[in-house]
Amino acid sequence: MRMELSKVGMAIEPSVTLEITAKANAMKAKGVDIISFSVGEPDFNTPENIQNEGIRAIKSGLTKYTPSSGIIELKKAICEKFKNDNNLDYKPSNIIISNGGKHSIYNALLAILNPGDEVIIGIPYWVSYPELVNIAGGVPVFIKTKEENDFKYGVDELEAIKTKKTKAIILNSPSNPTGAIYSEEELRGIADWAVKNNVFVVSDELYEKLIYEGNKHISIASFNDEIKRLTILINGMSKAYAMTGWRIGYAAANEDIVKIMGNIQSHTTSNPSSISQYASVEGLKGDQSSVEKMKEQFDIRRKYIVETINSIKGLSCRTPKGAFYVMVNISGIKGKTIKGFEVKDSIDFTNLILEKGNVAIVPGIAFGDDDYVRLSYANSLDNIKEGLNRIKDVIEG
Repeated sequence: MRMELSKVGMAIEPSVTLEITAKANAMKAKGVDIISFSVGEPDFNTPENIQNEGIRAIKSGLTKYTPSSGIIELKKAICEKFKNDNNLDYKPSNIIISNGGKHSIYNALLAILNPGDEVIIGIPYWVSYPELVNIAGGVPVFIKTKEENDFKYGVDELEAIKTKKTKAIILNSPSNPTGAIYSEEELRGIADWAVKNNVFVVSDELYEKLIYEGNKHISIASFNDEIKRLTILINGMSKAYAMTGWRIGYAAANEDIVKIMGNIQSHTTSNPSSISQYASVEGLKGDQSSVEKMKEQFDIRRKYIVETINSIKGLSCRTPKGAFYVMVNISGIKGKTIKGFEVKDSIDFTNLILEKGNVAIVPGIAFGDDDYVRLSYANSLDNIKEGLNRIKDVIEG
């Protein structure tokens, strides 16, 4: 007799991005020169001062278990960061350090959701949001945002979709995959709505330091104590400090939520890597010039990729204001047959570009919108130029 497996586990959708990556890697293994726009991590190495602190931690024997919610030194550094960067006052008891930002979101959702609770998510969304809600026993409810509004939702959309079961919203600014940034006015409106309706805000701010054109990041929790009480701020070291493999994320919330998150973490993963935690203290408190240097390079690439995409027949995109992604509208290509490929959807387009152009991109359906594909400009300018030339050749050649 076959044993019945977990219904929750079997319901988790496989990652479309991993399928594309596996296909691209198989082509690479055969010697094909693949250029990838799919990777969501900086192509820079971790800054040297952070590396050195990790080495010091190893050589000093700081390689043992730590408190499951993180070391006090890092919690204090995070509190200083929130005060200096976001005008937010938190105590170490409001902070939990986890194994990456994704883990922080997972812990947060487990801490606040009961079976059937609804969580509002904007489309396009980061690929893991709906699945994390499902795993936590919640129900993802979607708002289809508009490109002409920079893929952002507002109070009217929230009001139209809320029910008695609405428990939380997920806010991602700057956004993966769109690069959109919510303005202070937009955030104040959402904050007032959340307070009025007693709805939690899970605010994913992992890309906050990668913002362009003089725009400023604002944490929604900074407006008043009422919205601060309802907000779970998510952040981490991976994007701004090129520390994706170090796996350090963190969350700030009221003490009741953090205590539950800590209890969950203590029974599942326990503490994040001790070495990574000590290195992260240096990342937050040490020289920040590497962040600015990375941002300067991302900005050069951002401008180039937007200008070039908008010059390719059938493609268009808006200018992202943050992060390192661009959401490319392919609706002008859908329905056409190119080099023997009938492009019915974003996966067809992705396969066309991979097989005929040797370029890996991510289909928009992974983010909930089939009229788009996502390109990451966390790649060298030379690779970006060559990759876009290949895409142009496939479509127009």
